[in-house]
Amino acid sequence: MVMIMEKVRSSKIDAIGFDRSAMILKIEFFRDGVFEYYGVPERIVDEFLASDSLGIYFKRFIKDKYRYVRLG
Repeated sequence: MVMIMEKVRSSKIDAIGFDRSAMILKIEFFRDGVFEYYGVPERIVDEFLASDSLGIYFKRFIKDKYRYVRLG
């Protein structure tokens, strides 16, 4: 299945996608590439997308909290 990526307003993040059934969050960073984060609850993704700063929310609540792989 192809995950739909949505462009976001951020100085560090270009686009975000989320597969609700698989609980996979996909983030495309401008400089660091594309990463998938596994086991991310829908609530976290909703808060992430609604946050005033995607970068700050990512660092506080997602980075180093979920298993991930770098896709490219």
